[in-house]
Amino acid sequence: MAGSRTFTLLCGLLAATLVRATLSPPAALSLSSEVIKERLTQELKNHDAVNILQQLPLLNAVREEPAGGIRILGSLVNSVLNVIIWLKVTSASILQLQVQPSADGQELVVKVPLDMVAGFNTPLVKTIVEMHMQTEAQAIIRVDTSKGGDARLVLDKCSSSHGSLRISLLHKLSFMVNSLANKVMNLLVPALPKLVKSQLCPVIEAAFEDMYADLLRLVRVPVSLSSDHLEFDLLSPDIKGNGIQLNLRAKLLDSQGNVTNWFNKSAVSLTTPSLGSAPFSLTVRQDVMNAAIAALLPPEELMVLLDYVLPELARRLKSSIKVINEQAANQLGRTQIAKILTQERPELLLDKGSAKVAQLIVLEIFATNEARRPLFTLGVEASLEAQFYTEGDGLMLNLNDISTNRIHLMNSGIGLFNPELLKDSVTEILMSVLLPNENGKLRSGIMMSMVNALGFEEASWSLTKDALVVTPASS
Repeated sequence: MAGSRTFTLLCGLLAATLVRATLSPPAALSLSSEVIKERLTQELKNHDAVNILQQLPLLNAVREEPAGGIRILGSLVNSVLNVIIWLKVTSASILQLQVQPSADGQELVVKVPLDMVAGFNTPLVKTIVEMHMQTEAQAIIRVDTSKGGDARLVLDKCSSSHGSLRISLLHKLSFMVNSLANKVMNLLVPALPKLVKSQLCPVIEAAFEDMYADLLRLVRVPVSLSSDHLEFDLLSPDIKGNGIQLNLRAKLLDSQGNVTNWFNKSAVSLTTPSLGSAPFSLTVRQDVMNAAIAALLPPEELMVLLDYVLPELARRLKSSIKVINEQAANQLGRTQIAKILTQERPELLLDKGSAKVAQLIVLEIFATNEARRPLFTLGVEASLEAQFYTEGDGLMLNLNDISTNRIHLMNSGIGLFNPELLKDSVTEILMSVLLPNENGKLRSGIMMSMVNALGFEEASWSLTKDALVVTPASS
């Protein structure tokens, strides 16, 4: 009975711990308000928003309930409208958008300033009477979870307030025309915000939907890793500071399109750094980067004729073996072979500002090319200094040095010996054979098409203790 209660208590504590735990996404794309503003501005152009403004039916709008339902005022207004031949927007522009966090920091407020000139014509004057109209459409970007539990970004509550409306006469004419113009402007004060809400707000909402869909398409572009590729997809969006963060899941696929590794939320940490002045950042968790590097460096077997390729090294190796077993050293012929097997995938180890690649390597030395069994087999725990750099929008990696941390004698046909006696020769073989081979495989790099797609030519990178961070290169 006591055991049952203990088990129940442990389960409760475990469940509570999991609830409190903050699971990290495999990657996160953070976009500043500047990027959101620029892309939304472009989408408004694509949706021909300015043309919508120029087509606003001003005359019809002021004729609808022109006096708030008061019959006497209505007749007076109608007398004004009877002398208006036409009333329309003659020019329009959308000024610089503003995107800023809401007061509670849970939403982003989007402000779309509008600048228009409207004109009306009347038999009283031969020229068009022009009015300058300034107003603003305002909406919010928020995270919506109402549809099936899948969170998505939406733009809603789009409206235009009377408080942002300014209407003034561009050119003053006669007293009678100025008085008529003032009456027309008074009619536009309630009508214009309603028009912006009914005519322009749907366009702004559609532009945001297309912008969001385009960002998701950009995120889903496969990242080539030699024959494999890495794919990202949306986990959830967040509002962070004055921008948005797209939390991403990831999966690794082989050349046939089969998923070989899934990455989802886990207790593996991912600290997304502050954007600061950067327009955007892509933060990729260490285990995802580790899988990407492993895909570029699959297990393989390398063989080299030491006397032909590295004769001086072959001589020093023979001298080292002679110290261990002179008879074995004498067996080494001109066709002695060093065979390197990387049986396990490498592991990328990140630290703030630096990176290493750890590998388990098997090294076999054959006396000649005809020998069926090696003189000995060594297991080598090696670490390689890794240097990331960028070329255009490509993330490159170069391995600069090898340290043989530990050497194990796995098998020996020349008797037991301390493998540390061969450490210098082993390190040089790996430096001369393995390192150039792996750097050749890494030369293609990892193309970050997202950089170009967001309008930047070059990428930059930085390392944290648990992730690699890609940002645009500073100009």
